[in-house]
Amino acid sequence: MCCGRTLCRSAKGCVHVWNLNNRRAEQVLEGHDGASVIWVSTVNSTDALLSQGRDMRVCMWDLHEGRNTLTHSLHTGSVGFCQCSLLEAETSKTLLALPAEHTEEIKVMELDSQTPVCSLIPDPKRGMLMCMKMFQADSGPLLCAGYEDGSLVLWDVSHRRSLSCLKAHPEPVMCLDFDTDRQKGISGSSDKTLTSWTIDSQQNLQMQNSVLLTNPGVSQLCIRADGKIVAAAGWDGSVRVFGWKRLKPLAVLQHHKDLVHSVAFSDHPEPSQRLMAAGSKDQRISLWSIYSES
Repeated sequence: MCCGRTLCRSAKGCVHVWNLNNRRAEQVLEGHDGASVIWVSTVNSTDALLSQGRDMRVCMWDLHEGRNTLTHSLHTGSVGFCQCSLLEAETSKTLLALPAEHTEEIKVMELDSQTPVCSLIPDPKRGMLMCMKMFQADSGPLLCAGYEDGSLVLWDVSHRRSLSCLKAHPEPVMCLDFDTDRQKGISGSSDKTLTSWTIDSQQNLQMQNSVLLTNPGVSQLCIRADGKIVAAAGWDGSVRVFGWKRLKPLAVLQHHKDLVHSVAFSDHPEPSQRLMAAGSKDQRISLWSIYSES
C-alpha cells in the first residue's frame, strides 16, 4: 500500500491498482494466466511491481510514468502458498527470497541481475516452508522463516547458514512480521495464539510474549512503520489491532463476511492521512483510519 494507491491481488490472476482518492481501479494487470495472485510488492527504487501467482511465477511490471508493461517473469517451481519477501537495502543490492520447488527450500536472488545468491534448506523435520520475512541487520541480510512444524528459523543469507531456531507454535506458522528498530517480531498460526519474539545480541531467537485470540487462524500480520500498533488478519473475518509494545488488544474491526487474507498500512507523508487496508475472501477491500499518528 503506497502513497495514494493500493494494490489488490485476486483469485482470478489479476492485480488491480486502485486510486485511493477516487476509489477507482486505475490499472488491471493480467500476467498469471488466471491463477490466484498470492503476493504483490512495489520496488521503490525502480517504480516497479512484483506479483507472485499460483502459476509458479513471479511477474515483474514496469509502472513508471503510467506504464503497465510485463517486463519479465521468474519460475519458482513452488506449488505452496508461501509468499515471497523483498529486501531493498540502501547499502546493498535488492534481494528477492522465493519459495522453491522443494517445499522446505528458500531461494534468494539479486533482483536486478536475477543472479542466484543462495539456497536455504532446513532440517527435514521442519516440514513445509509457510512464510518468511527478509530484513537488513548490521551484519548483513537476515531472513526469518516459519515452518509447518511451528518453528521459526533465523537465517544468515550472506553465509548461507541457520543462526537459531525457536518452537513458536504448536501448529504451522502461517504469517510473521519483523520490526528492525526493536529487533522484535511477531508470528501467527492456525491456532489461537499470536507470539512475539526477539533477536538477542548473539542472534538467537527468544520468546517474549503471547496473546490468546478468540478464534483460531491468522492470515497476515503487519506492524505499522511507527512501531506503535500491529494488525492481524483473521480467518474469522475480523481484523484485530494490538499495541505493539505489549500486545495489548486495542480494537476488533468487523466488516468482512469471510476470511481476511491480508492487511497493510499506507506510507502517506501526512500522518493524519495514513490508512489501513484489509482484503477479504468476500471480494471486498476495507479502508480504515485508525489510531492515526497526530
